[in-house]
Amino acid sequence: MKQKILAVDDEIDILNLLKHNLVNAGFAFIPAEDGPEALELAKRSLPEIILLDLMLPNMEGNEVLRRLKADPDTRRIPVIMLTARGEEIDRVIGLELGADDYIVKPFSPRELVLRIKAVLRKGGPAEDSKVIKAGPVSIDTERFQVFVDGKEAELTAAEFRILLALVRSKGRPLARETLLLRIGSEEGASGARTIDTHVRRIREKLGRYEQLIETIRGYGYRFRETEEST
Repeated sequence: MKQKILAVDDEIDILNLLKHNLVNAGFAFIPAEDGPEALELAKRSLPEIILLDLMLPNMEGNEVLRRLKADPDTRRIPVIMLTARGEEIDRVIGLELGADDYIVKPFSPRELVLRIKAVLRKGGPAEDSKVIKAGPVSIDTERFQVFVDGKEAELTAAEFRILLALVRSKGRPLARETLLLRIGSEEGASGARTIDTHVRRIREKLGRYEQLIETIRGYGYRFRETEEST
């Protein structure tokens, strides 16, 4: 069965461009032209990923994203923001609300397909162990779930990939550029803020264990080794 992609944009030309490239890439395409329609289609069809424009009629994209993440039926669906608004504040707000990636128009259709596939891969192929334990943190690489002290932490796909990469590095620091590649981004050094925002959100979700992720000034991050790490 083809993976479904819900694309939300009020520009018909953009929807047609997306449809042409995504169908050719083997996806099933679901279009929506405004926020309310997007919310209805997301809940009804449960797509594998959502491409969401920021500037929409009737309901702004950030509000659509907030509602998607607040609904138990749709909160796990990865969302890529696709918009002409490329200012850093717009990117940060989208990531804060739970977006997994952010692509600025005009975009390369080929890059877009690659970024979609990267998000869909989430943490990548699982290693021999389906559950990786690091102190109070358990990562189920098959179900893409994270538990802290046995309680599930709701991470976005990008946050999951970053945490998984840090835990798998077994105490070795990872550069921000490396983490950008792990989430399928090709922004290079300019994407450092993107990683910082994701890491801050991961720390919040780790709660009292936020100190397990250490900042390596001028370089990146490291997950502290614990006696229980495997």
